[in-house]
Amino acid sequence: MADQPTQERRCALVTGGSRGIGRAISIALARAGFDIAIVYAGNDEAANETAEAVRAQGATARTYRCDVSSAEEATAIVNQVLADFGSVWALVNNAGITRDGLVARMKEDDFDRVIDVNLKGTYNMVRALTRTFMRQRGGRIINMSSIVGVHGNAGQVNYAASKAGIIGLTKSIAQELASRNVTANVVAPGFVETDMTAALSDEVRASYAREIPLGRMATADEIASAVAFLASDDAAYITGIVLGVDGGMGM
Repeated sequence: MADQPTQERRCALVTGGSRGIGRAISIALARAGFDIAIVYAGNDEAANETAEAVRAQGATARTYRCDVSSAEEATAIVNQVLADFGSVWALVNNAGITRDGLVARMKEDDFDRVIDVNLKGTYNMVRALTRTFMRQRGGRIINMSSIVGVHGNAGQVNYAASKAGIIGLTKSIAQELASRNVTANVVAPGFVETDMTAALSDEVRASYAREIPLGRMATADEIASAVAFLASDDAAYITGIVLGVDGGMGM
């Protein structure tokens, strides 16, 4: 178990890093050689459990509670992570929420909150770390979108707008920071096995599977593997892409 960051290991900051896909990403990056700063919204127990799972991989893990939609909080947390770890090499913007509803009935607050967390939260974290990436002349930015951000989905106009916005934001960042050896890419999952989808009926799950050419949902670990690749040195010449991890749904 590692208690302190070391010179040999780079730091990855993962928002929404305590549960579900974020938890899998945190563990996968630890296994790939990163120390992990786990940023989470409010579930202390889940954050601490994920930190222990990260430490079991031989990595340092620290937890940071933050509302990423607040620029002030995002900047403060980034500064604390930099003080604790010395630097950040990879930023994974995974924090996200849903407040689904048909557009005719959607409340303005539900639209605004999803945009604020998913899209503005991504912007806030990128902006807070941009000068660090530029000074160190290197880094990885990996933003989590969704197949819904590419193709849309009835009942999710707010979520689709936020995830489509993340794609445009990332492509712009990729162009701005490429000269400093900083890459920016998007991972766009399809249907993923999570606690939420596990609670669905067998009939509903089967209907989802029928929409997927590979015939099943992804595991969180499969999404995490794509993130770990984009964070690695092997992906040094890849920037501005949208990597669909969707079982073929995006074809």
